Amino acid sequence: MQPLFTDRLWKKVEPIWKSYLEHPFVKGLGEGWLDKEKFKHWMKQDYVYLIEYSRLFALGSAKANDLTTMTTFANLLHGTLHMEMDLHRNYASKFGITAQELEETEAAATTTAYTSYMLNVSQRGGVENTIAAVLACAWSYNYIGKALATWPNALEHEFYGNWVQMYSSDEFTALANDCIDLINAIAKDKPEHELALLEDIVVKTSYFEYMFWDMAEHQAMWPIPSTALV
Repeated sequence: MQPLFTDRLWKKVEPIWKSYLEHPFVKGLGEGWLDKEKFKHWMKQDYVYLIEYSRLFALGSAKANDLTTMTTFANLLHGTLHMEMDLHRNYASKFGITAQELEETEAAATTTAYTSYMLNVSQRGGVENTIAAVLACAWSYNYIGKALATWPNALEHEFYGNWVQMYSSDEFTALANDCIDLINAIAKDKPEHELALLEDIVVKTSYFEYMFWDMAEHQAMWPIPSTALV
């Protein structure tokens, strides 16, 4: 049986993704001691990230060459706008933050760089670029969620348990698997130089994922303060 493209990708991203589980933000989330102000910063930044991420799913649906791919992207868009963003809105309510305030969050430097990169490579290429751009986020969050779900009391934690439950859930796993299936299908019979480009997108977005965790841990915005961001 011919190896799947994601088997090749996994060999590249495995060391990067394993580092997520050692990152203090993710460890604190899984072990329950994460500072809530750091989580609040992540939640607000991830919300505006997900708005741009949703644009990618809409773009993928527009670029799709067949109805099956179009439908898959549409389902991913729906799942992100509702299931995933609902989690953020529910957490925001615990901090007294409205959905409108979430939406008006100023994007941090890392958030801006990450989403701009994904949108850029997606617009410059075909639907395969869009699939590669969205893969690391969905797949790695599911990877983290499933890993944390095995940690003692992570699923039952009074505050962070809902996070672990959602990203390890069957529903989110199905969304991640849709992304995996999409890239495996599109990679079939592609020449090596095209596969290498897709691989590079997945590796770079995996590095951006690490940078996003780091941004949340340090509650970073931009290197030099601006009165507009105060």
